[in-house]
Amino acid sequence: MKVDKRKKILVSGGSIAGLTLAYWLHQYGFEVSVIERSDGLRLGGQNIDVKGPAWEIVKKMGLSEKIRAANTTEVGIRFVDTKDKIVAEFPKDNALSMTQEIEILRGDMVKILYDEVKPHVTFIFGDQVEKIVEQGEGARVFFNKREEEMYDLVIIAEGIGSNTRQLVFGNEIKYNYLGLYCAYLTMDRSQQDSRWARWCNAVGAIVFLLRPDNYDNTRVCVFFRSPERGYEKLPIAEQKELLLKKIENVGWEAPRIAQAIRQTEDFYFERVSQVKAPRWHKGRVAMIGDAAYCATPIAGKGTDLAVTGAYILAGELARCSNREEAFNHEEAFDAYERLMRPYVTKAQRLAPGVPRLAYPDTKVGVAILNSFFSLAGSKLVKSVVQFFSKDNKPAKEEIHLPDYR
Repeated sequence: MKVDKRKKILVSGGSIAGLTLAYWLHQYGFEVSVIERSDGLRLGGQNIDVKGPAWEIVKKMGLSEKIRAANTTEVGIRFVDTKDKIVAEFPKDNALSMTQEIEILRGDMVKILYDEVKPHVTFIFGDQVEKIVEQGEGARVFFNKREEEMYDLVIIAEGIGSNTRQLVFGNEIKYNYLGLYCAYLTMDRSQQDSRWARWCNAVGAIVFLLRPDNYDNTRVCVFFRSPERGYEKLPIAEQKELLLKKIENVGWEAPRIAQAIRQTEDFYFERVSQVKAPRWHKGRVAMIGDAAYCATPIAGKGTDLAVTGAYILAGELARCSNREEAFNHEEAFDAYERLMRPYVTKAQRLAPGVPRLAYPDTKVGVAILNSFFSLAGSKLVKSVVQFFSKDNKPAKEEIHLPDYR
């Protein structure tokens, strides 16, 4: 499908959602610019999994082999106690494993998408949107550094704390804070590390998660339960100091992780919150990805939502452009939201007690949780789970992906 008249679209955000959107908009004949406030691609980040509808879309893009080749090589996950004794282990082919068939670093996924679209898309690095003013059949966009420019549409594909979203939607957006803070960093691999991810619960409602990558490093995630304190707004140095005090004397590999926290420049700290938006479009502006419907890492659906939302929005815009009647962007925006909203609602739905039950505060609570992991990892339970998961039925479709070609 090609649009009859080239429409000029600005995508704000150069991560997975924005780059996927840019790919499909270009495929349909739109003129696309991507603005990213960083001076270059942001290639940091942790493991993400590409599965379900995201994997189907990646195959449509012809990128499945490149993504498979960039796999982190993680073979499964081990739950360990603070003495590093294995409580339970789940290989990635086990139905109970957190490790998916395709695990890739966020930065590698971004690089693959960027390399695919950069010959066809205009990139603006080191700048951001300051104001959007709708004028007639377009939107005049004012930037922090460059001259203002007219676009037919603006799509926000930024993160959970999107500034551009605030300009357009203001206080409409609500956050559902899940009672957790998280920190991510990278450290050198050591002899204790292997191709297995390791999960360790510690007293104080703390969880450490160490995962291998394909660059001979170890990716570190630290989660801890806390009332909402605004820690995410602190300077990085203060965030590091807060985290160091939190993990002090809790055992396991805390001293090694503490040393990495002090030394790393690859440090990200955020509250774990869902984004609740009553609408995803307003006038000539729409939003996708975390800016519109962050589901948090706990849901394990961030990549699925980002890639799927981008694919559907681009397709609906193309559908409404390839008609004899006038281009109706609002019809496309409405169709995108109608198709995506049920999928997002389901992805944001958490099981009772999650995440609180997975982050016990006391030594007794940690012991009980480890006993549960041990039971789940027993041969009997594994056999039962594998028996019921082995059938020839095709996987249930999570969301219908229209064929916009």
